[in-house]
Amino acid sequence: MNDLQPADLKQYTRRCFYVFFAVVCGTLAMVAASFAPLNSHGLKIALILAVAAFNAVMVATFLMHIVTEKKLILVVLAFTVFFFIALMGLSSVAQHDVPTTVIH
Repeated sequence: MNDLQPADLKQYTRRCFYVFFAVVCGTLAMVAASFAPLNSHGLKIALILAVAAFNAVMVATFLMHIVTEKKLILVVLAFTVFFFIALMGLSSVAQHDVPTTVIH
């Protein structure tokens, strides 16, 4: 069991509130970016994805307590991210790898 003192608990709740406030501000930034008058849809999507990635990192590290996990858990998560990116890359490369001739 975790023995938090009242001062530690107060500091922890304050940090969680700040992270929550940052995530809410990030969500509002994503909505504002979706309505922004940008000429390029690609730029708009890249901006929204960057803010969404920031929100995901904030939630995972602080609210899901990944920042305080042991090294083995972090290594397993790193391998998961690596293999996910590798599989997505292979899928996007193989998307255009179709046979061009028809054999009857």
